[in-house]
Amino acid sequence: MAWHWAGTDIGKAHHHTVVLDAEGEVLFSRKVVNDEPELQDLISDVLKLGEDVIWAVDVADGMASLLVNVLLNHGQTIVYLPGLAVNRASAGYRGLGKTDAKDARVIADQARMRRDLHVLTPESELAAELRVMTDRRADLVKERTRKTNRLHAQVLSIFPALEHALELTNIGPLVLLSGYQTPAGLRHLGRKRLTSWLRRRKVRSAETLADAAVDAADRQLTRLPGEDAIAHVVHDLALELIELHEKIHELDKLIEIRFHQHELAPVIASLPGIGPLLGAEFLAATGGDLDRFPSADRLAAFAGVAPVPRDSGNVNGNLHRPHRYHRGLQRVFYRSAMISIRSCPESRIFYDRKRAEKKTHKHAVLALARRRVNVLFAMIRDRQCYQPPTPVASAA
Repeated sequence: MAWHWAGTDIGKAHHHTVVLDAEGEVLFSRKVVNDEPELQDLISDVLKLGEDVIWAVDVADGMASLLVNVLLNHGQTIVYLPGLAVNRASAGYRGLGKTDAKDARVIADQARMRRDLHVLTPESELAAELRVMTDRRADLVKERTRKTNRLHAQVLSIFPALEHALELTNIGPLVLLSGYQTPAGLRHLGRKRLTSWLRRRKVRSAETLADAAVDAADRQLTRLPGEDAIAHVVHDLALELIELHEKIHELDKLIEIRFHQHELAPVIASLPGIGPLLGAEFLAATGGDLDRFPSADRLAAFAGVAPVPRDSGNVNGNLHRPHRYHRGLQRVFYRSAMISIRSCPESRIFYDRKRAEKKTHKHAVLALARRRVNVLFAMIRDRQCYQPPTPVASAA
């Protein structure tokens, strides 16, 4: 058992560390710059109080990465207390004000009293790379969605028929809009020349796309105000979206290559519904190390697919979704469950059974995701790929 607890309130430029003894008395309080020499001095001064120290932080990555890794390199034990838990716990401490020193003291005191906090461990280089790449991909996808919605609105404002005729999430329509945006321009070009123009740019189904665009142009003869300016915006947005598509495609290939270099990749990818991208997101969220999860129940709770009770008085069996869970990991299990319903007979049978029990589609998928947590946990624990159940077991 530790004799001292060091709580650190993480900030961008500065951290604040408070050290408590076994009775909760403050032994040390310092504001420190988020720079390695300063952090080294901090660790040295804290260890002078006693070698047996447990460090607690309210942020585990990003601006806390340097401190966490310096501590791990010194062989220190670090626990993680989420910022939401710190804010709620602060209400139980004396004083209405909020300062970094008070938050650091709350973090240290919670670490002193609690034994259920997550212990941070060193992250492998491969897991770190997958986390960075999957986060980058998520950002690019959000940006693509935002610009796609903006493109829909701009095209709709000057050329509604074309907006209805095109699927702007595909490359072909984006290529078309990068060259031609107005009804008059498409009518002037004509079907044959537009088809040839699209084929030179290697657009699939060029003739079908050209027919749809020219038919839309034939249905709108009115020129709308601001058409030229909006057409210029549409041209720019189309080019930007094409570039985003290419970036995401290249990143997907890198993620797939790095994912298959992980020792658990064959095991994870063998579960129906999980491909390289979802598998990489799973490794990024967990590091591929299930030692931090003593059971499948803990993994399911971390992923937010295990309902938690909210009972009071005579109200029993009131279950709801937890407030604290890993959004990215929940996405992995939920999306893979959705895919497995179409590709895995066993998953389809389970889903249909839940629907027959009068569960909604969403609740049935969540129930399937929860079941798949058990399966994947056992697969990784035993280092065995997925094996479909035998007909006898399936019937049972």
